[in-house]
Amino acid sequence: MKHALRRSAARIALFIPLLAAPAFAAGARPQETFANDEQAAAFAADMAQRHGFSEAELKSLFAATGPNASVLSAIQPAASAERRSWQRYRERFVNDRRSQQGLLFWQRHAATIAKASAVYGVPEEIIVAIIGVETEYGRNTGRYSVLQALATLAFRYPPRAEFFRGELENFLLLARENRQSPLEIKGSYAGAIGIPQFMPSSQRRFAVDFDGDGQIDLRNSPEDAIGSVASFLAQHGWQTGAPVAHPLPLGTEPPAELTQTDLTLRQSASALRQAGLAAPGPDGARYAMVDLVTPDAPTEYWLGEQNFWVISRYNRSSFYAMAVFQLGEKLREEKQALLAAGQ
Repeated sequence: MKHALRRSAARIALFIPLLAAPAFAAGARPQETFANDEQAAAFAADMAQRHGFSEAELKSLFAATGPNASVLSAIQPAASAERRSWQRYRERFVNDRRSQQGLLFWQRHAATIAKASAVYGVPEEIIVAIIGVETEYGRNTGRYSVLQALATLAFRYPPRAEFFRGELENFLLLARENRQSPLEIKGSYAGAIGIPQFMPSSQRRFAVDFDGDGQIDLRNSPEDAIGSVASFLAQHGWQTGAPVAHPLPLGTEPPAELTQTDLTLRQSASALRQAGLAAPGPDGARYAMVDLVTPDAPTEYWLGEQNFWVISRYNRSSFYAMAVFQLGEKLREEKQALLAAGQ
């Protein structure tokens, strides 16, 4: 938070609904809780010192929840590279069901989507596609207790414990700011919340009150969700009117020195041309070499531009960013076809 909170006021407002019944994914209190967990206790003491929370109330909160084995199972990376399949991933998100639902969502919220695009410079179809990939337009926002998911990952998942402690911190601050019980908020197994599946830190930094009702509600307000997606992309550097990605011919095999494991724009157009690859921009233009791997099939290679990288800030996966881009293209083309047909 920008300013230190007055401790007494913060403690009074902190958890007015704190003792409400916990809402766990399985509908029952966990057998093991964080009541005597040393990490949870240290976290509570730190939150009390830095943010004016009541340490006793935070310990009571952690005593009301415990680790969730399904969260730990879901967060684990794939066992082997062979399990990654772009074709299989694409079929989940770029399909007729999701485009048909997307067209209905677009029609239902046409004015809001057009306004968000105008304000933030992000294409309408990209806004719709992100919400479609994330939650099928608000249909699947998550069944996990966000408190339980974040505490599980913060205190039981060492590989990313620091990141999830930060998200748990932001979640508790967010609940206090919105005067909500942390025990009542549900989301994904990783703690993402609402129609656009924002992590708590992203909600506090990038979400906007787009419906003008004085509060940001990503769980129940499609308007806030739409505006917040556009705000997120704009603040991460979306280039209005610029392309997203360009396919290389199927069967292309870039030289080893042009392959990469991240999505930074490290390949220059001149280097690509020297390697015999077509690049659409001037020599100084830069791209990410994106490889979309499918077992027993040729790897698809694409040149990702700045806007592809921006989409990947939402989920740092080339599969994810490409699914959003391609669903957006499908939505745009189908909407244009409907307009041309007078529908």
